Amino acid sequence: MIKIRLAQYGSRNRRTYRVVAIEEGKRRNGKPAEILGFYNPLVKPAQVKIDLERVKYWQSQGAQVTIGVAKLLEKKS
Repeated sequence: MIKIRLAQYGSRNRRTYRVVAIEEGKRRNGKPAEILGFYNPLVKPAQVKIDLERVKYWQSQGAQVTIGVAKLLEKKS
């Protein structure tokens, strides 16, 4: 099953995140099926860029959105 979740990037204490569509069993930073956007909580206000059309496409294919990404999508909408 595909999940839409956050993948961590950056060094310790300087984390940034990518919103990715990835197989459920793969590691947190494994190779994703597709990169859908990013989230940078270090700047004020936090940067959020997500391709909503691609998220809708993956959801139509049966992908599930994690809680963290769902919160980002609420802010984006």
